[in-house]
Amino acid sequence: MTKKLSVVVSVYNEELGLRQFYEHTTPILKETSQRTGWDYELIFVNDGSRDGSLDLLKEFASQDEKVAVVNFAANRGHEAAMIAGIDYSTGDGVVCMDADLQHPPESIPAIIEKFDEGYDVVSMIRTARADAGIFKRITSVAFYKVMNALSGKTKFENNSSDFFAISRRVALILKRDYRERVRFLRGYVQNVGFKKTTLEFEASARVAGESNYNLRALVKLSLNAICNFSDVPLKMGIYAGVFSLLLAFILIIYSIVQYFLGTAPNGYSTLIVVLCFMFGVLFIILGFISEYLAIIFAEVKNRPIYIVDSIITKDGEELK
Repeated sequence: MTKKLSVVVSVYNEELGLRQFYEHTTPILKETSQRTGWDYELIFVNDGSRDGSLDLLKEFASQDEKVAVVNFAANRGHEAAMIAGIDYSTGDGVVCMDADLQHPPESIPAIIEKFDEGYDVVSMIRTARADAGIFKRITSVAFYKVMNALSGKTKFENNSSDFFAISRRVALILKRDYRERVRFLRGYVQNVGFKKTTLEFEASARVAGESNYNLRALVKLSLNAICNFSDVPLKMGIYAGVFSLLLAFILIIYSIVQYFLGTAPNGYSTLIVVLCFMFGVLFIILGFISEYLAIIFAEVKNRPIYIVDSIITKDGEELK
């Protein structure tokens, strides 16, 4: 029986580089299919693009039976787009990647080899990034160190990305069981278990346009990741309370000693420093609690992760 690879591509305002991605990726998929015997499908998920991306995707689908387009009714975010692509995939293996060619399609043959070797999860590790400045590199290293320190049993590969591959059974588990509204998909991929491996790649510069991940989006993604995989922030109040008691005890002893030595410290300065410190800790804790409450609120509302407007293939457009 012929195996099939599903390549899931999230698209949001990628009009300038989308044709280049398609024309670069399709020959690689065809050649790989001929050499390995794996059939393929190319699933584009249009995440509410406001430019001409959808028109290009319709063009690709109209001339290529291997292309399917999942068209969202509105922008739902990169994570939701990848989940939708996994949900609609039919392959024995699923590769998730971006449309800007920073995730090289040349890695696909190596991914298929790992599937043939029996691996269920292939994490793609970025060894270099053409457009990464010193700030991005430092924050990336810091993020994974913090995540691994807080996440308990779930461990994350340094410099892992949204470029990954999963087997059919992992895709079905994600479709059936991992349906949180606030998500960190690359964390779920690590959390499911099964046989895992890694492959390395170098991220090229974007072929066109700018990244849709600004600093605010990256901070939000980091908070989602921490709150999805760790309860340590909820316990910060206990740690802060113990630290405060110890600090207060030390200050009391210090004040008593200074009093008997006749050099009592200025109480206002000490009080202001302690209050500023404690209020800072308190607001950080409240911020994390608010984040957890927001996640709970999103789950209780039980709204759909995404809403599909239409499915577009060579046979035409099917409204949902």
